Amino acid sequence: MQNVHTDSSSSFTLASKLRDYMMLVKFSLSFMVVFSAVISYLLAPKIIGFNAKMILLLFTGGFLVTGSANAINQVVEKDTDALMKRTAKRPLASGRMSVTEGWTFAAITGLLGVFILWYFFNPLSAGLAAFSLFLYAFIYTPLKKVNSISVLVGAVPGALPCLIGWAAGNDALTAGGWALFAIQFFWQFPHFWAIAWIAHKDYSGAGFKLLPSVEGPTKYSAIQSIIYSLLLIPVGLLPYIFGVSGFVSAIIVFIANLFMVWQSVRLYRQMELKAARRVMFSSYIYLPVVLLALLGDKL
Repeated sequence: MQNVHTDSSSSFTLASKLRDYMMLVKFSLSFMVVFSAVISYLLAPKIIGFNAKMILLLFTGGFLVTGSANAINQVVEKDTDALMKRTAKRPLASGRMSVTEGWTFAAITGLLGVFILWYFFNPLSAGLAAFSLFLYAFIYTPLKKVNSISVLVGAVPGALPCLIGWAAGNDALTAGGWALFAIQFFWQFPHFWAIAWIAHKDYSGAGFKLLPSVEGPTKYSAIQSIIYSLLLIPVGLLPYIFGVSGFVSAIIVFIANLFMVWQSVRLYRQMELKAARRVMFSSYIYLPVVLLALLGDKL
């Protein structure tokens, strides 16, 4: 009976530790980020068909780098996270994980991820990944408490996975890769401001300055979401212009962009949390729809 109890306790501890590491790397967010890198890789003109091994290696390398950046973010913000309801249960904020363990995990995963990209793909994709990690973890993260320009800074590493994937598949940064980067760059503004709108009380209470208006969720913030959603319309045509994909995907992307504009306009008109949630959920749907449309048209 003693052995059964010990085995059960060990399994519980292992499962708990695994959940903590999944929270540390922000599994869902990291998955979405790496998804855009893999699609961008497949969209590169030198890539024809599917090579499961290379796709898995790119996904693994990208996930490790992204997970490392998220881990550093939580190490740096552990005291701030503890103040917010939505983040208080994170492993470092709750005290379940030490700072030393967090830094060690981040260092190992970051170095391993960059190595995989360098060894199996090219130095360009590895260098972009290392730059993205540095920018997110050491520039964007502390800047969040200084000025809302942090969102602009954070949008760069947020869009770099497109360039990383393109560079991994094309061995160069050409117009097509920059077009994908631009879509993901501008998409982040209505997406992130909707999240900041919903969590404004938590964010402001912890000292974060993330919305465009210093007053918080105002008409000005909603207008900014409309502006960046509108900018997605011409930017969304760039993959077609540069020959990344075809006419069918251009129509799908155009419709998706109009949908984002409409949701942002509804936020401006209603100025309610439910409208901000619609923008947020619409943005979650937008990115995979656009990327898969581009890939489907290429295939």
